[in-house]
Amino acid sequence: MNDNEILLNHNELVQFLKKPQKEFTRDDIIRFMEARDIRMLNFRYVADDGKLKSLNFVPFSRNHLRSILTAGERVDGSSLFSFIGSGASDLYVVPRYRTAFVNPFSRIPAIDVLCSFYDSDGKPLESAGENILRKASSRLTSLTGFTMKAFGELEYYIKSPHSDLYPLTDQKGYHQAAPFAKFETLRVRALELCAKAGCRIKYGHSEVGSFTFEEFDYEQHEIEFLPVEMDEAVDQLLVAKWILRNLGAEYGVEVSFAPKIATGNAGSGMHIHMMLEKDGVNHMVENGKLSDTAKKMIYGLLHFSRSLTAFGNTIPTSYLRLVPHQEAPTSICWGDRNRSVLVRVPLGWNGAMNMIKDANPADTAEFGIMPSKQTIELRSPDGSADIYKLFSGIVIAAEHGLETKNGHELADRLYVGPDASSGCINGSGKRPESLPGSCHESAECLLAQKALYEKGSVFPAGMIEHIAGRLMSFNDKDMSEKLYNRNDEIGNLVKQFLHCG
Repeated sequence: MNDNEILLNHNELVQFLKKPQKEFTRDDIIRFMEARDIRMLNFRYVADDGKLKSLNFVPFSRNHLRSILTAGERVDGSSLFSFIGSGASDLYVVPRYRTAFVNPFSRIPAIDVLCSFYDSDGKPLESAGENILRKASSRLTSLTGFTMKAFGELEYYIKSPHSDLYPLTDQKGYHQAAPFAKFETLRVRALELCAKAGCRIKYGHSEVGSFTFEEFDYEQHEIEFLPVEMDEAVDQLLVAKWILRNLGAEYGVEVSFAPKIATGNAGSGMHIHMMLEKDGVNHMVENGKLSDTAKKMIYGLLHFSRSLTAFGNTIPTSYLRLVPHQEAPTSICWGDRNRSVLVRVPLGWNGAMNMIKDANPADTAEFGIMPSKQTIELRSPDGSADIYKLFSGIVIAAEHGLETKNGHELADRLYVGPDASSGCINGSGKRPESLPGSCHESAECLLAQKALYEKGSVFPAGMIEHIAGRLMSFNDKDMSEKLYNRNDEIGNLVKQFLHCG
């Protein structure tokens, strides 16, 4: 990392230590805390509900601080995970130093660090999300030579008391600016705090969704990140959700990542972009066109798409979003730029140098060659997602596609053109399969592909059945038909899951 990268990096530890986050050590954190007179250390980790938990320490000496950062701490696993019994529930949480950042909300200056779970024998907890993802990613690289990178689009609504001052325009919020975007300042502050926490930010903007309902304004925004390795991509989403909720509490408003707030209005997705690299080179494009490697990955995602909803769409209101004519996918197909498909191939800046020279004819500098930014985008997940398991499932799907010799040809059969209004694939007149319509159906799809997720012991035995059982417990089979035109019941369901994930 050169001096310019350090200067522009918002993480205070990076600036102080003059090294990238991946190189943080225990002693680096101690040195920073002593130099900045930081008196508190917080461990953060994810439990069943997908939210960051907190364990607070007030070290009384350097040895005490060193001990905490070296040994971690015990926690009650049965109170964090529904699949762990109280009879043998002790777990360890151990810090991952690269995730350290200064807590922007703590009254007492504090360092926060994300943790991994270990069992009573000191081994990575088989069922912990971060361990499942690590196994999936390692297996992909060992079998294919590729490293997968990804990032998420985090959409959310801000609910506030209605104001007639610069009123919201129904479903016309896309890229709206202040004062018509009432909470642009909250979003901009979130961008700053996410960057300070180590997130790689692409941009933020207001989204399409804006409406007034029952004396409240609902304004939709989005934060989008940059591609990083899979575990870091999860960290970005978890930390950003935590930051946005804390900012909402400061502003006296509710921030919700719920997939659906009101029928007829845009829902909130959590689209996942991904790419495959080898030796630092993006392999999604070849000779200016989407590569066979990329198409194989698309095939894998489509093949697993119905069961992936078990991780990416985990509550009944998820399936109120996955309906036609709402820019949310319902059919298992892919295409270029079309926002109704399940897997979208967005623009990849293949003509970037020509564009910048045309827009700036007075600039005669040589801009060089821009590395390909091409990704593919899975559009089904939403804010209820179990992010670690979703990303693990995506890696498994990619591996399956890459290992399928004719995967690129199978993908071509599920392609739709830029105008997919006919609902048919590849000009064949054949309509694609549909995504599940409920948690119950999603669970059935997961069980049907159970063996693929357990291959190589990536998902431990018993976990798939546990997840399916939890989904089926919602008893939401044929929910859409049962709730049709029952707005009060839909409203109660939305309130129940307003703060999912």
